[in-house]
Amino acid sequence: MPTSSPLFPEAASTIAGRVDALYFFLIGLTVFFSVLIAGLIIYCAIRFRRRSPREVGQKMHAHYGLEATWTVIPLAITMFLFVWASRVYVEMVRPPDETLNIYVVGKQWMWKFQHLDGQREINELHVPVDRDVKLIATSEDVIHDFFVPAFRVKVDVIPGRYVSIWFRSTKAGRYRLFCAEYCGTKHSGMTGEVVVMDPPAYQAWLSGGATQQTLSEAGQQLFSDLACNTCHRADLKGRGPVLEGVFGQAVTLQSGEKVVADEAYIRESILNPAAKITAGYQPIMPTFQGQVSEEQLLALVEYVKSLHK
Repeated sequence: MPTSSPLFPEAASTIAGRVDALYFFLIGLTVFFSVLIAGLIIYCAIRFRRRSPREVGQKMHAHYGLEATWTVIPLAITMFLFVWASRVYVEMVRPPDETLNIYVVGKQWMWKFQHLDGQREINELHVPVDRDVKLIATSEDVIHDFFVPAFRVKVDVIPGRYVSIWFRSTKAGRYRLFCAEYCGTKHSGMTGEVVVMDPPAYQAWLSGGATQQTLSEAGQQLFSDLACNTCHRADLKGRGPVLEGVFGQAVTLQSGEKVVADEAYIRESILNPAAKITAGYQPIMPTFQGQVSEEQLLALVEYVKSLHK
């Protein structure tokens, strides 16, 4: 596939081939039926045209077999496309169990990336080739859209929520990154690059950008600075729930409802703790809305994720 054409960008991920196959099948199907219908219209217009002013056409009668045929065939094609597209979609939204997790924050008009090892990037994301990469994204202001054409991945990045997308690049190189949702006057300039590197080069890049703290360590420091550790204690004597081992587990609320403690749940519990009260505890936790930035929230989330029983 030509890399210079904006309509057909280079395919550089494991999912790209499946997305392209579905896309070109839809194009081919559309062209086929467009030509068929246009041809039948022209044929019927010529074949059954009125040849004299007094000529009257024959009365038409229902043909149930024909009607059933043109009902069943489109239904079968539609269901086939539905199953095919659904399988591609499910593969795109369900990342493998073992992934390299990277946090993404969209902000007018830039992309900020936070690696778990502590490295931070703006408008440039370094990832290793042939490695499953999961991006956990949110926005600081308005709706953005993370789009890498060469990977065929695209997701809306929404304020107040965490959304995820994953990919596995197949070849080293530099690939353009765009915001595909109009987000303000400089929307067209909200671009960047994903730099896919061979494993040795990626490890060298990680070493060269080493920081004093990992993301979870920064979260641990912030957890202490905000005095969260006075209520969330591991010895069961705190006024708040124990956080060790909570991530990924079902949490029972005062209402009896159970929710999974994922990234979104932890974020909401920090900013709006009264929204979901854990069973057996009182709604005494203050809100930290406006007191912590999105980057600090990511650090706190990653610290909670790192806690094990």
